[in-house]
Amino acid sequence: MKKLMLMMAAPLALCAYGETPAQDQPMTEGAFKPSWESLAAWECPEWFKNAKFGIWAHWGPQCYPEAGDWYGRFMYYPGSGQYNYHVQNYGNPAQFGLKDICNAWKAENWNPKELVNLYKSVGAKYFMTLANHHDNFDLWNSPYQEWNSVNIGPKRDIVGEWSAACKEAGLPLGVSVHASHAWTWLEGSQRFDGNLTKEDGYKPNADGSEKWWKGYDPQKLYVQNHPHSANWEDSGSIHSQWDWGNGANIPNEDFRKNVMNRTLQLVYDYDPDMIYFDDTALPFWGCDEQWGLDFLSSYYNNSAKNHNGQQQVVVTGKQLQPHIKDAMLWDVERGIPDRMQEQYWQTCTCIGDWHYNKDVYNNNRYKSAATVIKMLVDVVSKNGNLLLSIPVKGDGTIDDRERAVLDGIKAWMDINGESIYGTRTWKTFGEGPLAEASNPMNAQGFNEGQNYSSADVRFVQKDGTIYATLMGWPEAAEYVIKSFGKMSEHYSGNVTSVRLLGHGPVDFRNETDGLHVTLPSARPNEIAPVLAISTTNK
Repeated sequence: MKKLMLMMAAPLALCAYGETPAQDQPMTEGAFKPSWESLAAWECPEWFKNAKFGIWAHWGPQCYPEAGDWYGRFMYYPGSGQYNYHVQNYGNPAQFGLKDICNAWKAENWNPKELVNLYKSVGAKYFMTLANHHDNFDLWNSPYQEWNSVNIGPKRDIVGEWSAACKEAGLPLGVSVHASHAWTWLEGSQRFDGNLTKEDGYKPNADGSEKWWKGYDPQKLYVQNHPHSANWEDSGSIHSQWDWGNGANIPNEDFRKNVMNRTLQLVYDYDPDMIYFDDTALPFWGCDEQWGLDFLSSYYNNSAKNHNGQQQVVVTGKQLQPHIKDAMLWDVERGIPDRMQEQYWQTCTCIGDWHYNKDVYNNNRYKSAATVIKMLVDVVSKNGNLLLSIPVKGDGTIDDRERAVLDGIKAWMDINGESIYGTRTWKTFGEGPLAEASNPMNAQGFNEGQNYSSADVRFVQKDGTIYATLMGWPEAAEYVIKSFGKMSEHYSGNVTSVRLLGHGPVDFRNETDGLHVTLPSARPNEIAPVLAISTTNK
């Protein structure tokens, strides 16, 4: 906070990127230097290793139409479903564009304290808010981006209020930053209102009234004052240009500096415990590797200064090369590696569409509580955490079906949470058909949807106890876990006790072929039974 106050007290000048303060946020110096060799000293903090489960509010102005993810892009692509929806509900994007969606979004029923307390009661051990998306709209009091939620739309400090709720609830706060891609992501707007300038805002409307955005510069939102990328009219081209190749127009230095200043100010003013970047590795990867190195070193040094020399923060990125996994955390989108990972990692997924989509609600297409729990168990067995997005409606509430999913997650976690929190990997992550199968990921993930069955088992350990989760209730009362067989490579000595969480001790026999367990007819939960197993070899 002191650094921010000093920055704001300093004289502000104008730079080429609109009317942005030219005073740069300071880089925090310390033991971490902006090189991969130095950043490899980063260690995943214990709070994250123990947390295992977080909830994400992937919520911003694009949720206002309640018509799904990437609305701010595809509303500008004639022929797309979102373009057709936009024209039907709001008119031509040339007259009512993304800027107007931002203003129409009011978040009128948002209660961050109630939602954070709900997520904590369900079992989340950290919370993440969207800080900005590819729409380039900042959800905090951002001096480097006038298109923010304090000036426009809700006129509330979204990140600040989430942060206060997290502090009161005792949950670590994460923020996700996606703005680097706005440069190409919004190129479709050039055919509509994406080339408007601040001067256009001073021109009266046809009826003589003033424009609501008079005094604001649309180019600070759309950032389209540049030649468009090659193949820009191909709605799928941005996927092949994600790393700024294949004809992508390269962001200029002013824009890259602006994103740096915004993100550093977010760090210094709100002190998040975690930052999620929606990029291959780090923002501007493929055209400016130094950006990420500078940011990581400053963020880690800032954390170390605030925690007696020990950094306590996490930064995630996607599709990380091996040497980069030493310096930050690997995030997998909507997927799970098919083998245990040596280093800690995270899966991010959503129970529906990333941005709220009422069609998902109307057609009952949310992930079930059972699907979420089985993903969580699989992820944790492989040394990962699960970050689950619960889509938030435009008004700031979640719907009844989402609450039902959360109720189901809570019911299982209340009984079986000891097998999740604070656990570590065992000798093997699991056994059964899926443990033996190959399930390669597509790009940054996208291989979820495994058909788990009672034949699949997942293992973790904590304080001398091994937890074996059956990924479904078996039909027969007796179940055999092969990894505890006396001839198994994972044999850990004779089993001395077996306890079914939510029930109590159960009968067992430790045989050559495995551990034979007799399950009760009464089920303490309907999703997946968890056995706590003690052996002579800890």
